Amino acid sequence: MKKVTITLGLLTALASGQALAVDQINAVHAFPPSLIYTQSFLEFVDKVNERGEGVVKINVRGGPEVIGLSEQPDAVRNGVVDMAYTAASFYAGTVPERDAMVASNTNAIYARENGGIDLLNEIHQEKMGTYYLGWFDSGVSYNFYTIEEPSIDEAGNLSVSGLRLRSNPVYDAFFQDYLGAQPISLPTTDVYAALERSVVNATGWTQIGLKDLNWDRFLNYRVDPAFFSTDMGVIVNLDKWNQLSEESQQILQEVAIEHERESAEKLADLAQEQQAQLEADGMQVVTLEGEAAQRFSEAARDSTWERMRRQMERHPSGLEHYDELIEKFNDL
Repeated sequence: MKKVTITLGLLTALASGQALAVDQINAVHAFPPSLIYTQSFLEFVDKVNERGEGVVKINVRGGPEVIGLSEQPDAVRNGVVDMAYTAASFYAGTVPERDAMVASNTNAIYARENGGIDLLNEIHQEKMGTYYLGWFDSGVSYNFYTIEEPSIDEAGNLSVSGLRLRSNPVYDAFFQDYLGAQPISLPTTDVYAALERSVVNATGWTQIGLKDLNWDRFLNYRVDPAFFSTDMGVIVNLDKWNQLSEESQQILQEVAIEHERESAEKLADLAQEQQAQLEADGMQVVTLEGEAAQRFSEAARDSTWERMRRQMERHPSGLEHYDELIEKFNDL
């Protein structure tokens, strides 16, 4: 009987040791769970936890209610949390090279295959102390949305006169430098109330998620052409990454690369569906034509590249990788 007791105790100790051997990763996400982008991240988490059972597990702590969306990148950098699914624009001052994604005319599939994301990962490690795991939900463009019918000047350009334009770091260079707007900076979570109270009457947003946020209750017009690309991705504290087992690292990276492709393909189709649904529900489309449309599209890209140049010049490494990033994130 004594021998059995020792054997059971040993088995219990071994089981406990195996449980402790599982790499645990604490994660947060930038947006509420109702938003399609957060749902995409949670799908990634489920894939990791399924494939990594007994090896690695991601524990999602929550979203902006846990750590403010603009504070999440520093929380990862400082090791408060291990991982965040966030927009690279929230840490542009640290990694200005993120504008390569913002101004991209392609997606993560292209940038992963030609080494662009690996290069961005190297830059994140050097400048931020984080591991850039993947560019998720890429290739989804943005549009300009308004409550009232937007004004078009004699040259066919969009006029921002009279607009109370909501912005965030993604849009600022384009909205200010080209459109000449003086936008009101608001986090995503505050925009519904701002639209409802007419604090703002125009905003940029991606081609996906307007209904999820219920902003379509107020926004009645969309301006074409679209511009930019989403810059959502997953960053991991570098010290934490280096502490993970090789097997855990391999599982995380493999699943991330798979999810880059799957999310880009899935959201490309969804963007078309949601834009069509908004139009079916009454949203009207104002399309810039000819040279005005070309100026609009080029200005979104060029103003963002110029912002990247200015901000990179402030760092000790200067313009290293500037041209290479543009090449790797654009199908020129």
